[in-house]
Amino acid sequence: MSLRDRLGVFIERPLFRNAILGVILFNAVILGLETSQTVMAAAGPLLIALDMLCLAIFVLEIVAKIYVRRLRFFSDGWNIFDFVIVGIALFPAAQGLSVLRALRILRLLRVVSVAPSLRRVIEGLINALPGMGSVFLLMTLIFYIGAVMATKLFGAAFPDWFGTLGRSGYSLFQIMTLESWSMGIVRPVMETYAYAWVFFVPFILLTTFIVLNLVVGLVVNSMQDAHHVEADERTDTYRDEVLARLIEIETALKDQQQKK
Repeated sequence: MSLRDRLGVFIERPLFRNAILGVILFNAVILGLETSQTVMAAAGPLLIALDMLCLAIFVLEIVAKIYVRRLRFFSDGWNIFDFVIVGIALFPAAQGLSVLRALRILRLLRVVSVAPSLRRVIEGLINALPGMGSVFLLMTLIFYIGAVMATKLFGAAFPDWFGTLGRSGYSLFQIMTLESWSMGIVRPVMETYAYAWVFFVPFILLTTFIVLNLVVGLVVNSMQDAHHVEADERTDTYRDEVLARLIEIETALKDQQQKK
């Protein structure tokens, strides 16, 4: 077995993946401690050295995978994701690029590519995007209609909230999130327009409790589909292994019979 093959077997082991996951979590703790001036004053050089060590481990991991898989490394979206995240951390954090130093925390996102359960969540979200597009289009139509109505109904008395189409849309978005919607907006409006609740209550029911639940339902269904696909792949792999083993046994039995 060549060095490339041995290295490929090593990086595919669960122990290796768990070790990388541990380094990611450890690096996240270090990056959090670096935000404390007290901690940096007491152990700044040590934290920086540990951070560089973690980055070196990530770089070696990426280099090893590229060495083993060559161009096939870039055929996997998760490998490209890891490559970009680690590559960002290699940019010099000086002058105009100092903002990239804050982006080092993005390395924590590599947990997504290492942990299978988190990967299923992201894949579920991605698979739900086509269906969510229709829901977002419906939401846009509802917001546009609501913003036009709110501007015409309440814009004269409350220009800060509903004076323009943009302000009405923003105020309706705040109402949809249920953030201070009652005491902050609706009740003051009802002091001038007593029947304003006839507009706001159906809007909340339609956007918050119906449309958003459609989004949640799409994501849940997509995650379940992704889980079923993964389960089917594991079943197919196990079946292929069993069939291969049975063929080996059958071949061995035939060889024994021929020798007799």
